[in-house]
This record gives sequence, structure tokens and C-alpha cells, in this order.
Amino acid sequence: MRPIFVGIGNYGMKVVWSIKYSKARKLFLNPTLYLFRKELFLKKLEEVFWSIEKEAQIWFIFEPKSVNLEILSHILENSPSDLMKIAYVLIPGRELVLEEKPEWVHYFETVFYDSFWEFLKGREDKPIWQAYLEASASIGEMFTRLYSYLDNQMLVNVDLADFLQIIKGGNVGILRLLKTVDFNWHWGIWERGLINILANSSTSLEDVINILKRFQEILKEKDIIWGVKMDDSIKSTEVLALLVRKW
Repeated sequence: MRPIFVGIGNYGMKVVWSIKYSKARKLFLNPTLYLFRKELFLKKLEEVFWSIEKEAQIWFIFEPKSVNLEILSHILENSPSDLMKIAYVLIPGRELVLEEKPEWVHYFETVFYDSFWEFLKGREDKPIWQAYLEASASIGEMFTRLYSYLDNQMLVNVDLADFLQIIKGGNVGILRLLKTVDFNWHWGIWERGLINILANSSTSLEDVINILKRFQEILKEKDIIWGVKMDDSIKSTEVLALLVRKW
């Protein structure tokens, strides 16, 4: 299934631009055009979304600024209901899972969010724009890897059916590609998901098992599907974590 990535606003567009998955379709929605040529902008949007094939996977990537949400609201209210809509929200320093449920989330199967915790922790003097740029590149790489592996039956014990099963049903979630894992973060609040370890051939089995053990301690008795894949394009070890819970 060919995914469609819709970047709304400056950093949403930067994330989509960073996605290198060759089968992806990319849409870039600039709020400036919306503000100055609103009628034409909205007409083109409707034409695009009504031409998308049924049950397509559409990712909306955006900051929850008022103008971005206004554009998003128009899309959601004026596009076919049989599209699989998934959100990825950029909210530095905030944990959406701990906040009140926004009104617009009912349109989505899952609302993933990124608090940039791995880019901001211990680096309080970092300009926020720098964190955005680093996060944009990382998120783009994450989507590239996710769909590349889904194309190739992904990881051991994980396939497209598992992915769809996890994301359907009105969830809030996180989706991360991590070079290192901070096990002090609140991983234990999630209910189900996929934890996939990507390692090169020089990585010892002991290192992989230790990562699995740590997650098992934190996420025990949760519905988690595990996967491991060897990939020599990885410098050492990466963890692709997709975790959700009901709102």
C-alpha cells in the first residue's frame, strides 16, 4: 500500500521533504498560500483528496498552530471517510498523552506525537529551531525505515497486518527511531505496540537481548510485538518503537 504524507506548515513540510521512501506520495501545504489565496487553495485541496484511492494510508504531519489546524479541519471535513488517516503532531516539550483529548482527534486512527524529548533533554540552551531541524531529519528517516521494512516483510514476527492492527482504533501514540534508548522515560504508560531492534552484523546477540530485556521489564504484561532485523546499513543498533494506548 502506497502511503501519502501531507506536511502542513513549515516543519511539517520539512519532515515530509526528509522522507526518502521511493513509493511515498508527498503533499506540501503552505499556510501562506492558504492565507492569501484561500478559495483557490481549498478548491485544489478538495480535488486532490477526492482523487485518492479508497483506504489509502494518509499521514498528516504538523504543528498544532491555529492556521495549520484550520487547514487540517477543512481537509478532514471535506474528504472521503474511507481514507485511513493518521496524524503525527510536533509539540516540543509537551506530552500529548498526558493532556486533554483535542477535539479534532476523532478523525484519526492514531494520533502520534513527538515531544522532542530525545533532542531537548540535557540541552536547555539549544535553540528550538535547531531541535526542530534535527527532529525533522530524524522523523523523515524513521518513516523511510518503517515503510522500507514493511515492504520487505519488515522484521522477524512483524508484518503489515501487525502494523495496521496496532494503529487502528482511536489511539494516542509515539513512533520513534532511537539510536540510544533512555529507559528512564515513561515507556510504561503504553498499552500495546511494536518494538523492533535494527542491528548490524557486528552487534552481539547479547546486546540485542539486553535491550529486549529492559523493554520487557518496563512493558511487561502489555500487548507488545517484538522484532529483530540485521541490517549492515545501521552503524550499531537502532530501536524503532511504535507504541499506543486508548485516549
